[in-house]
Amino acid sequence: MSRVLMIGAGGVATVAAFKIAQNTDVFSEFMIASRRKEKCDKLVESIHKAGLNMDIKTAQVDADDVEQLKTLFNSFKPELVINLALPYQDLTIMDACLACGCNYLDTANYEPKDEAHFEYSWQWAYKDKFEKAGLTAILGCGFDPGVSGIYTAYAAKHHFDEIQYLDIVDCNAGNHHKAFATNFNPEINIREITQKGLYYKDGEWIETDPLAVHKDLTYPNIGPRDSYLMHHEELESLVKNYPTIKQARFWMTFGQQYLNYLDVIQNIGMSRIDEVEYEAPLADGSGKTTRVKIVPLQFLKAVLPNPQELGENYEGETSIGCRIRGIKDGKEHTYYVYNNCKHHEAYKETGMQGVSYTTGVPAMIGAMMFIKGIWKKAGVWNVEDFDPDPFMEQLNKQGLPWHEEFDGDLEL
Repeated sequence: MSRVLMIGAGGVATVAAFKIAQNTDVFSEFMIASRRKEKCDKLVESIHKAGLNMDIKTAQVDADDVEQLKTLFNSFKPELVINLALPYQDLTIMDACLACGCNYLDTANYEPKDEAHFEYSWQWAYKDKFEKAGLTAILGCGFDPGVSGIYTAYAAKHHFDEIQYLDIVDCNAGNHHKAFATNFNPEINIREITQKGLYYKDGEWIETDPLAVHKDLTYPNIGPRDSYLMHHEELESLVKNYPTIKQARFWMTFGQQYLNYLDVIQNIGMSRIDEVEYEAPLADGSGKTTRVKIVPLQFLKAVLPNPQELGENYEGETSIGCRIRGIKDGKEHTYYVYNNCKHHEAYKETGMQGVSYTTGVPAMIGAMMFIKGIWKKAGVWNVEDFDPDPFMEQLNKQGLPWHEEFDGDLEL
């Protein structure tokens, strides 16, 4: 018997819930909680309409409120909490897990709400607390971060004595037929993309202007795409866990139209995350006004297309992988491991597009690894701290098959 509680009801959570409902041999009791219970109920309805008959409970909770979380956790008593809420809420959920004796898993590391800055230090600081409580916390179990770390661990275990150069490459070659839309929460997405770039080289972190470094990379079944160097959190843990790495970088593709819109959003101040005062009419129709505080980026999120509603007309595919160079038996080798995911196939299975699918499936697999006792040790861990083999096996079974290329041109 296993009892799992998932916080969140967005695109990634929808995919994870579908996959949990497909694996009832592992997951026996399941609850979905979110700020709006009606979203959870709608998600359960869509799962049942797809012919998956798992009994799923729902609940309302404010994930910013530790006391609300504790009340929910003490009532449902989950063995594992899957955090698919906002990155701002990681620490409150971890605090509630510690207070209630629950294990923890997430897909994105903590970042403060008032600062576009993310790193693992805040969550790594919980390591001793989770160890003393005898609880497991698994960080960053999406695709990137997540599968990117599993791919690296698999390469280190099977194909290299030393990994020296690591490039994580993320291409979305899909077309959602919108002028401008983000593939996951617009607030989180735009904060991430507009930050300065950061990469690791020879023991130092090197900062670049946002999206200033780019080059064409060729992706399987897609072709060449302009790829931009960015900061991404998994680099921080991977260079710590694999100290032979001399250089580690993360690359992501963007179309020119997307970048043009992003440039306008920044130039007119709509990417700001600080509060501004605004005179707004009251919603009661009285014609009276009041002074309100709004965060421009949060307002922009409200008017942009909902990422959960992009799937139906989404064409094309994603391609995400690791390009690795290192030493095996005294000789230099290259290795490229990747997955391609078609948006329409993801939509047919879960009603979501491929970006949500590639994050939600690994979250479920990570939960499966914990429930089966394969990934279970007290403390706070990144995914590459665990055995990659059973996870890699499940990727092939759960809809994200991977492919390998040996000793080819990595273009990097």
